Amino acid sequence: MQPELITFKKFDDIALANALTELLDEHHILYEVEESAQAFNPTFAYNNTREYAVKIEGEDFTRVTELLNNSETEDINNVGKDYYLFDFTDQELVEILAKADEWGSFDYQLARKILKERGVEINEQIVADLKTRRIEELTNPAPPQNSWIIVGYIFALAGGVLGAFIGWYLSTSKKTLPNGTRVYDYNDNDRKQGKRIFYISILVFALSIVYKFYSVENY
Repeated sequence: MQPELITFKKFDDIALANALTELLDEHHILYEVEESAQAFNPTFAYNNTREYAVKIEGEDFTRVTELLNNSETEDINNVGKDYYLFDFTDQELVEILAKADEWGSFDYQLARKILKERGVEINEQIVADLKTRRIEELTNPAPPQNSWIIVGYIFALAGGVLGAFIGWYLSTSKKTLPNGTRVYDYNDNDRKQGKRIFYISILVFALSIVYKFYSVENY
């Protein structure tokens, strides 16, 4: 049985995706690359941008992250002093370490190097604690989606497909943590409300179809 592969990183440049897959091949890590077209964006402008998602098993996330960090050792030793991270304060650099998932491996490793050069030693225990706190922070569900729940019920009772979509999204949406774990985006109550919205939407839609059918038949 094929193991579930989860998106680890997305790229809009195939060369960057290939650089990652070469590392994965080198260490015999299972992966797949999923290509998709970004034909539409929020500015309502059409474009031909391609997106490449590199997927791996969730249990490999931590290992691959460490491999990427280690691969940047030579590059960070050759970076010029005009690189923007050298203007960061100690606190800002520590923030990079605390939210490593929002930064690239190069910036993460360089932040550690700069801190060390400034006399701020970040040992492995501190790094582990930062990772643990970050996972706990990201595991927390989003704030209650009261507005979307109200909108969902309105569209559900109106028989609209949008109601079904809102309900489905609230009840099933998940996010991937930096360690590869998948957790629900929303709290238990929001997901329960989402399921109700979804089923009400389907029921009302089905009843509207039946009503229209019999109306035509009896016309």
